[in-house]
Amino acid sequence: MRVALWLLDQPRIGQTMSVKRIAGHLLKTPARQGVVQAQARLGQLLCSDCDNQRDRRIGMQLLRQAARAGDRRASELALRLERKGSCREL
Repeated sequence: MRVALWLLDQPRIGQTMSVKRIAGHLLKTPARQGVVQAQARLGQLLCSDCDNQRDRRIGMQLLRQAARAGDRRASELALRLERKGSCREL
């Protein structure tokens, strides 16, 4: 999980789709296991960078789970997205 977060936080490489895809795969297992930080980052990634409705819906679910667990950033992001009605408008 640390590697995924490090990759996403790097200004130059963290914005490429291939790196985001790798980070998403690395975050998937911890997010399923209930790691709040992984849920929040994977949810944000799915909402902002996926083209299909299913992945965006899963991203919102992950953001809501992280928000319920106390992640303030995920809570704010989920509220903002719900007000706008779309994950694509991050």
